[in-house]
Amino acid sequence: MPQRAIKYAVVDAFTEEAFKGNPAAVCLLEENADVDEKWMLSVAKEFNAPMTAFLSPLCSDAHDIESSGDGAPQFRIWWFTPTVEVDLCGHATLAATHFLLTSDLAKHDIVKFVAKIGIVTAKRVPKSDSTLKETHEKFFVELDFPVVPMMGGHALEPSLPKTLKGASVVNVQKTSADDLLVELSSGIEVAMLEPDFEEIKKCDGRRVIVTGPAPDGSEYDFFTRVFCPKFGLDEDSVCGSAHCALVPYWSKRLNRQTFTAFMASPRTGVLYVELEEKSQRVRIRGEAVTVMLGTLLV
Repeated sequence: MPQRAIKYAVVDAFTEEAFKGNPAAVCLLEENADVDEKWMLSVAKEFNAPMTAFLSPLCSDAHDIESSGDGAPQFRIWWFTPTVEVDLCGHATLAATHFLLTSDLAKHDIVKFVAKIGIVTAKRVPKSDSTLKETHEKFFVELDFPVVPMMGGHALEPSLPKTLKGASVVNVQKTSADDLLVELSSGIEVAMLEPDFEEIKKCDGRRVIVTGPAPDGSEYDFFTRVFCPKFGLDEDSVCGSAHCALVPYWSKRLNRQTFTAFMASPRTGVLYVELEEKSQRVRIRGEAVTVMLGTLLV
């Protein structure tokens, strides 16, 4: 990695208020950057944010950012926790898009990210306001992710009631992404949950996604928390990628395609999600706030 100054931002994703939602660091590397994953992991450890995204513009020989057929600029993207690289991260992708759009580094409403799993698309969606009608100062970022299907019924692990401190488990499913999805009897139980993280480390799969129906009269449809101590993080405050499994799950349970989802972690977060059943895609919409801008000296 060349010795040079690298721009970075810290962005709180899936919130309209600073210090809520889920923070991610975003580092803008040089164009067509060489991959140095060991260096990236060291930087992620230094930031010690739940996730750090690294971006590199895909540029032509004329040093213009390459665009796809629809004119959208393209960036390579990598996602790292402080301990490991991951295949996909929703909140860090939203944070990266917010950073590019607010800093005019992407002069287009659509941004395409080239990741190891393929192309990830994000776009700006103007936020309507009852008095201003439509404002470009505030906007949503909408992510287009593939559905993560269930693997069918999953036997209740003997340790799960102990892991979740006796919470009322309604259903347990295993996702194709190797996560456990656990439905509790109510969203209030989800919010009040105090799990045993050492026991979660022993559970099958990468993460434990705990969800439950929102209480009557709530502005939300379901509550969720995501526990991932195997990634070096006890709880993912607001997890976009988990909704690739949650949205089709709740669509079958409630016979609907659109939801307002609430992440009931201490920092809280809100996601506006929609299932496109025909294409097997999930649209995930949220806001973000930039809380830091700086330069990484390497």
